[in-house]
Amino acid sequence: MSELMAITEVARRSGVASSALRFYESRGLITSQRTGSGHRRYPRAVLRRIAFVVFAQKIGLSLDEIAAELGKLPNNRVPERADWAKLSSAWTRRIDDQIAELQRLRSGVTECIGCGCLSLQQCQFANAADRAGRAGPGPRFWIGDAPFARPKR
Repeated sequence: MSELMAITEVARRSGVASSALRFYESRGLITSQRTGSGHRRYPRAVLRRIAFVVFAQKIGLSLDEIAAELGKLPNNRVPERADWAKLSSAWTRRIDDQIAELQRLRSGVTECIGCGCLSLQQCQFANAADRAGRAGPGPRFWIGDAPFARPKR
């Protein structure tokens, strides 16, 4: 197998569309070499960088944050497990925060979310007289506003 891979092979192996690979390259997240005819050829190690980008996106890092993290990797050798572990160790808090938010969403999914819609039967209790709507647009309780105490029945 050649040390360099065509973009279609990288897309197949990484599960990332060729258009996304070209975009990642335009953002400096990955690099390729060009053949005489201008075709991209990627080193096999690019698969690790792509997997890192995909994983980092799934935990909510922006492409700018990902680029900054990738910039911390060594230039003189292929990154090793210890290099990846060093980068990702700082993400634990971010993942914990996301888990906590998802648990909060799960527990409140059947309750009023403070959207001000007044369309659900329960809203007359959780958001009587559209109090959440007066606080501003959007799902007020999910963007940080405290839910109102429910009136006693």
